[in-house]
Amino acid sequence: MYSTEIEVRTGNVAVVHDLTTDIEKFLGDAGAGNGLLHVWVPHATAGLAVIETGAGSDEDLLAAVDDLLPRDGRWRHQHGTPGHGRDHVVPAFAPPYATIPVLDGTAATGVWQSVCLVDTNVDNPVRNVRFSFLPG
Repeated sequence: MYSTEIEVRTGNVAVVHDLTTDIEKFLGDAGAGNGLLHVWVPHATAGLAVIETGAGSDEDLLAAVDDLLPRDGRWRHQHGTPGHGRDHVVPAFAPPYATIPVLDGTAATGVWQSVCLVDTNVDNPVRNVRFSFLPG
């Protein structure tokens, strides 16, 4: 298995960060053929989504998180900025992992699909993402 971890600077606002370019570079560095790509986010307040980006879906995802999990005082988890407790619930909806088939060295995503880091935690501006390739 070939594996590496990258650092992503997400800043102090909620973001959906497209990892497509990072994945392509990783698979090239791995000399990938056919197999599985596993993406892992080792954080309690971030996750992954496979969605279309650039046409509003990324903003819609963040709006949906805000609607479903408001940043307010209802959360038992109380440290950090107001409403930060909801950030600890986000990974239940956008899990911290994704596994994607790789065919001939390319992630076999659909035409409009991107693998994206979802980070609503404004208290942590830097995230790590681990890519692992398992040849098949």
